[in-house]
Amino acid sequence: MDRNAVDEVLNRPLSQELLARDLARLAFVALDGTPRSIPIGIVWNGSEIVMCTATNARKLPALRRNPAVALTIDTESHPPKVLLLRGRAELDVVDGIPDEYLQWNGTYEMTPEQRAEWEVGVKSLYDGMVRIVVRPTWAKLIDFETTLPTAIEELMRRQQERRRA
Repeated sequence: MDRNAVDEVLNRPLSQELLARDLARLAFVALDGTPRSIPIGIVWNGSEIVMCTATNARKLPALRRNPAVALTIDTESHPPKVLLLRGRAELDVVDGIPDEYLQWNGTYEMTPEQRAEWEVGVKSLYDGMVRIVVRPTWAKLIDFETTLPTAIEELMRRQQERRRA
């Protein structure tokens, strides 16, 4: 998918709404060759999805071996709104706590006192973290009203072609 097509999908209002959510599912290939899909906190910075994890997270060796990933960001309502993304994970080891980790966790409702206590706990737990950064190279938005899964779009297109013939 070319960059303009990806940007066109990502710039749609519904995509922007989904990108503002704080949780996605990250799919990758584990070291044993089997697929994994995990929930993970996300921050969209306007061009990349940023996720943060512990430096000893079990997903990191797998992402170093095979950085190809997919992300799903969706709603719980019916019909679901779904943003599907693909890209390559870049791993950035940082000292301390990345701003994105604090930003993502800042979406939880906490009093200022709870927030301060939480930050002290986080800073005492982690000497550093790894930022997992994905710049989408493929994107598909599904709202089940104006856009559908590709297989259904193809079935509907074939059905329309048969009616015309």
